[in-house]
Amino acid sequence: MAAYRGKVLLVVNVASQCGYTKTNYEALQSLYMRYAGYGLEILAFPCNQFGGQEPGSLAEIAAWAATTYHVTFPLMDKVDVNGPGETPLFAWLKAHTPGGPPADVDWNFNKFLVDKWGVPRKRYASAVDYPLLEMDVYSELVRTA
Repeated sequence: MAAYRGKVLLVVNVASQCGYTKTNYEALQSLYMRYAGYGLEILAFPCNQFGGQEPGSLAEIAAWAATTYHVTFPLMDKVDVNGPGETPLFAWLKAHTPGGPPADVDWNFNKFLVDKWGVPRKRYASAVDYPLLEMDVYSELVRTA
């Protein structure tokens, strides 16, 4: 994660065969195009834990996302976000994001907003109001302390 020091991060578990796929990939790519030059990085982690909705390999998923939604943000390694095999990043995000006790990721396209100092700031559900999320991203990008 040191490569992302000084960046505002939106960490998302993604799936290609979910009812939320189209809306989220389109909105995430739009955010990325608008704010990547100002320090936003979207880290998309494919996950097959919810309904088996991300069955492909990372190469297949990346090719599909680039072709279908013109995704240019990074697709990271395929991970588990809950349970004994969960990746340490998601365990840490769940434990340190404010807003209540740590809770498992409940479906595809849960999002974690991390500030440029590496502090988790907010968590969003699959069906987020993207204009509100964009306001939060913008606020983090312009925040100086």
